[in-house]
Amino acid sequence: MNSPVILVIEDDAPIRNLMVTTLKTHEYKYLTANNGSEAIMMTSSHNPDVLFLDLGLPDMDGIDVIRQVRTWSNVPIIVISARSDDSDKIEALDAGADDYLTKPFSVEELLARLRVTLRRLTLMTGDAGSDRSVYTNGKLTIDYPAGVAYLDGTELKLTSMEYKLLCLLAKNTGKVLTHTYITQNIWGRSWDNDIASLRVFMTTLRKKIEPDAGSAKYIQTHVGIGYRMLKVD
Repeated sequence: MNSPVILVIEDDAPIRNLMVTTLKTHEYKYLTANNGSEAIMMTSSHNPDVLFLDLGLPDMDGIDVIRQVRTWSNVPIIVISARSDDSDKIEALDAGADDYLTKPFSVEELLARLRVTLRRLTLMTGDAGSDRSVYTNGKLTIDYPAGVAYLDGTELKLTSMEYKLLCLLAKNTGKVLTHTYITQNIWGRSWDNDIASLRVFMTTLRKKIEPDAGSAKYIQTHVGIGYRMLKVD
């Protein structure tokens, strides 16, 4: 992807300036928005490649920005928020966010999350032209060329992160994938907060593919180790 454009949606001037300076230093193009309404308008008119989104905006909650953008765009959204509770993360991810970074954050981690998001975006685009197979497991189907998953014939509304996780598990059906293996393949590294984020993403993914919330049909948890995609007859 050449010269990706990042839309920074943040009303706190010092934090916004930090992100902008970081992007400029690393030769990313950027746009800025100070509130939700402006963010939605700029996303529509400028078609940025990635959104950096604060949830605490002056005119509307960032969750509402995600929901509105998701009605017409699949642009990757990285939430950057002071809200650290799992419930806040799950709400944002359920609304359609692709990643969640908690304030205060390091510049190195911000750039790492951006690189992984852009790399994932490139890989998903490339997969559409190179991978011709379709995965079927019980009522779960993944159409790799189309980048779409179905459960019992109904399209699953997955974020790009959820889709990436699902594909990684599917391509290793029957194998227990450790937390470290998964985070290294998804984020390119394995930090403690990546493993915490992984648990949140797995929670949102399971809510979408498991027909019975009380039992694991597709994704099995191995406590303290990782996860496994089960083979379903």
